[in-house]
Amino acid sequence: MILGALLFSVFTHTARAGFSNRLAGILTGRDLHLDTSSPGIVNQIRQLSRLEAVDYSIDKVVEGDRSNPYLPNFLVGDKLLLIAHGDVIAGVDLSQMAEADVYVQGDTVHVRLPQPQILTSHIDNSRTRVYSRSTGLLVPADPNLESQVRQTAEQQFIQAALADGILDKARQNARSSVTALLKAVGFRQVDVQ
Repeated sequence: MILGALLFSVFTHTARAGFSNRLAGILTGRDLHLDTSSPGIVNQIRQLSRLEAVDYSIDKVVEGDRSNPYLPNFLVGDKLLLIAHGDVIAGVDLSQMAEADVYVQGDTVHVRLPQPQILTSHIDNSRTRVYSRSTGLLVPADPNLESQVRQTAEQQFIQAALADGILDKARQNARSSVTALLKAVGFRQVDVQ
């Protein structure tokens, strides 16, 4: 009976300010304090640094060649066909946020995120291969041709990702992640733009 009354008292006392936070404070003798000021929120968000929001994988067939305008390719040409696989990662650089990008009013917070951007792009060498290579009878293979084709493939990865709306997806995913973070901190209303 006494235990029931004690639990009821603890529950009604802690229900107003967050059950788990108050219960933890009662059991450990320590109070939980979260900094919900604008500078505190900016610092918490900045700690995320680069928020990688979208990882876009792509396969492309890329061709490169060297030719001579006067002689036929079977004599002096060099042609390479590459099947390239790579990734383009887009997200938001949260370290660019300023205090003016966060406005706190009670249990409501308004956040303005930096613009999404391509953070990295790279070719996966373990999944990229030369499909075919043909070199003319009178010339050696150009040692730089494959590197140049790989660079072209990486540029095409970025263009394909941009055309597919990777930056819009990155913005949506970043908004969702920051909203979840701020709700976990204790804000009831979160507006992330």
